Amino acid sequence: MSFLSCLFKSLAYLSPVILAAWFTPMGRYYLRIGIYITLMSAVGLTSGITAFVMTVAGMKYDVNHVVASTFYWVTSRTLNITIEMEGEENLQTRPAVMIGNHQSMVDILWLGRMFPKQASIMAKKSIKWNPVLGLFMNLSGTVFVDRGNSAKAHRSLEAAGAGMKARRTSLFIFAEGTRHSEEVPNLLPFKKGAFHLAIKGGIPIVPVVCENYWRLYRKGFFGTGTIKVKVLPPISTAGLSIEDVSALATRVRDQMLATLREISVTVPSEKPPLTEVLGDAASTEGPPTPTIPSEPTRRVEESEPADVASTTSSRVLQKDGSENGTETEEDEGMVLVGHPK
Repeated sequence: MSFLSCLFKSLAYLSPVILAAWFTPMGRYYLRIGIYITLMSAVGLTSGITAFVMTVAGMKYDVNHVVASTFYWVTSRTLNITIEMEGEENLQTRPAVMIGNHQSMVDILWLGRMFPKQASIMAKKSIKWNPVLGLFMNLSGTVFVDRGNSAKAHRSLEAAGAGMKARRTSLFIFAEGTRHSEEVPNLLPFKKGAFHLAIKGGIPIVPVVCENYWRLYRKGFFGTGTIKVKVLPPISTAGLSIEDVSALATRVRDQMLATLREISVTVPSEKPPLTEVLGDAASTEGPPTPTIPSEPTRRVEESEPADVASTTSSRVLQKDGSENGTETEEDEGMVLVGHPK
């Protein structure tokens, strides 16, 4: 009883703060971020138990589907964000290397809606011993890759391809290798690991494109609405060799970029077009006034020191590699969850 009393008292003290935060833009942003991370952590903490039970029941490669679907079901209703799927029938192709674009931690939400049964993810080896996610990822068929050892990484990919064909399971990879988000829909250059895996294993590639949701989520803003995700038809790798990796990566990226620009909602610019501004200015000007000749005046120029006149300065804006889209080896193909942006 005393516990409930303390709980209600705490809520009573915090409620004015929560209400005040809700009525300010930044307050709503941080409140929704807090809710999102809390729900993600709660599902993550219980995922180990789910994975253990399902593995014992012989459903190891359905664990990701169940956990991801649970997160989507809870979070989408709590934050009023829905995912609209198109081409979902293409996810029935198995085995397949599913390739998606990576914008932010909100990607986990659309992954929850999209992630099919009999599928796993690729992650860096260090996560294997993570106290929160380690058990879940070990039991759910995650493919761990040692990015610090190229030979081991290639062996892991070859083993993953052989296992996928034998079990008829799929693998999801973020081909950009790191998060990238900006107002204009765009993609970073693709890493080659997923394409090596697909070609060597003779496994088709299934591109999955999530629209640019800058209008819904960016630094300082976390709104509500619908996010569109389109699953493209499988791309066969039959008859291709390792020499075709670069060409295949370019082909898939071009196709995904075209789809990204097609399904993304255009964000209206806050600034009016320059032509409109100039047009308005011209319309408000009166008739030209005649110029009156004046006596020539003497122009006096003050000289500046040479070292001051020749000095220029530039401002360099720097951002973290994972936020502005620069590639990092450690990020390749990872499902990354970082600080909100």
